[in-house]
Amino acid sequence: MIKFENPEYLNFLFAIPVLIGVFVFVLYLKRKHLREFANSTLHPVLWGNKSFVKESVRGSLVIFAIALLILAVANPQTGSRIEEVKQKGIDVFILLDVSNSMRAEDIEPNRLDKAKMQISQLIRRLQGDRIGLIIFAGDAFIQFPLTTDYSAANLFLNAVDFNSIPKQGTALAAAINLAMESFEKDSPVQKTIVVITDGEDHEGDIDEAIKNANENNVKLFAIGMGTPDGAPIPNAQGGYKVDSGGQTVISKLDQEMLKKISSGTGAKYFLTGSSQNELDLIYNELEGIQKSEFGSRRITEYEDKYYYFLFPALLLLLIEFVTGEKRSSFVKKLLSRI
Repeated sequence: MIKFENPEYLNFLFAIPVLIGVFVFVLYLKRKHLREFANSTLHPVLWGNKSFVKESVRGSLVIFAIALLILAVANPQTGSRIEEVKQKGIDVFILLDVSNSMRAEDIEPNRLDKAKMQISQLIRRLQGDRIGLIIFAGDAFIQFPLTTDYSAANLFLNAVDFNSIPKQGTALAAAINLAMESFEKDSPVQKTIVVITDGEDHEGDIDEAIKNANENNVKLFAIGMGTPDGAPIPNAQGGYKVDSGGQTVISKLDQEMLKKISSGTGAKYFLTGSSQNELDLIYNELEGIQKSEFGSRRITEYEDKYYYFLFPALLLLLIEFVTGEKRSSFVKKLLSRI
């Protein structure tokens, strides 16, 4: 099996016919102008032993060398062997609150953006663990399922905003239940849930969700986004959200709720800050959890073959460099006899 590591460079091969055409046209114009400039009997005097054949050969060598260099840069590879690699890790579902209260700016730049930055940093540190993301407001929705494709995970994470779930509220229990349902039931892998929210629970049925997680040996880590003093909630008009009485609504962090969630499953609660990354602390906790095998994948190891094209290209350029434009003595004798 042959593949190219950098196939995009192969597009430059389309320029080779253009180079050939330009070279042939320039050579034609040069000969035409020389014929027009002087009579053929004066040609030996004007340019002596110059060989147009050698000039054509030298130009052809350069163009061919360029084509070989393009192939070398594209780096053709051949598969040498296929290896079965066992995958070990844990399953982590992150539950991210995207309700309007996460617009509050008591954590810079705001609660949601700070949470997204922390999740992105966690994804970059993962090695073999499967991660999934559930976003919730008035409803809970799987943004991406458990995966080890961390690049795709980051793409889906970047798409999250306050409009991801139109229905407002904080369906925290629904998010936990959705994560529990999304884990592979028969998998021996340790399962973990990380809740990132300001702690407001508008549904009120969190106790049953915590009990369900605890009975299934799923740890619920919690990260509190916000401050106990709270902050007003910005709105789209540039002001702040007000209640029915016209008073500015202050969104406060409910630490007691989040401590209740984490302690109910033997996990930990972390209060976020503007300068630290609580998910780094949770990552250290996750690293201490025993990894289990959840599958295997086949990896094909490829061997680089660029030198098959690089060395001939360098050789052709060297030949072109040492080849002069004058006719050889053999050619001179041959022409003198004609």
